[in-house]
Amino acid sequence: MGNIINFVKKFITNKNTVTIFGIIAGVIVLWVGYNYRVNKAIDPVRVPYAVKSISAATQITKDDIEYIEISRDFLKNINIITDVNKIVGNFVNVGTSIPEGGLFYNNQVVSSDELPDSMFSDLPEGYTSYQLPVTNRTTFGNSIYPGNYIDLYMKANDNGTIVVGKLIGSIKVIGVKDNQNQNVFDASTTRTPAFLVFGVTDEIFHLLKSSEYISGVEIFPVPRGRYYTELEGETTIGSQRLIEYINSRTEEATY
Repeated sequence: MGNIINFVKKFITNKNTVTIFGIIAGVIVLWVGYNYRVNKAIDPVRVPYAVKSISAATQITKDDIEYIEISRDFLKNINIITDVNKIVGNFVNVGTSIPEGGLFYNNQVVSSDELPDSMFSDLPEGYTSYQLPVTNRTTFGNSIYPGNYIDLYMKANDNGTIVVGKLIGSIKVIGVKDNQNQNVFDASTTRTPAFLVFGVTDEIFHLLKSSEYISGVEIFPVPRGRYYTELEGETTIGSQRLIEYINSRTEEATY
């Protein structure tokens, strides 16, 4: 028994034996490390992709998304979003689009607050924007939407007589904003309307803006039915008496 123990001790302490064990241990470490890196590189990651083409400024829904598995190593080289919670409810950035089967890159997906507001850039030549102050009550519980054609009525006190009539007919709502100038109808938020936005001629802009500075004058929206909007009638100026009332109390500056 003692001979066996002495043999083992000599074998272990032999320089050649130590070298051999060191080489074997090094090979094992290299092999384990290599396999770890290979397995990590080919380990698939579940990544969202677009099941259909999504155009600029379009909100992304869960129905627009399916999943594909991609190797983890491949993801290091591309700047894509892997967390679906950072996609659903956000928008495709202006100036880009996501093709069918395309991945969602970070610079393609933005929140509603980051999305440029294009309603003003789409105004025809000779038109300007006008924001009519409103409340949840005057918009009938926030039931006036962008794209609706409505009328604008005016109420005034004319020497003790309350005058009410149509001031502007068939005017298109191009936006509904809250008091932070954010779009009210973003699907991911609940906001209270503070302004209806219109695109108007200089004549109508002057008329509406002038009315804001006359004490006792109130301009309020009157929604119409679906067919009124579908008709897309020409915007008209209504009661001549109301126009004269506004003009008699204001004066246009000359340059």
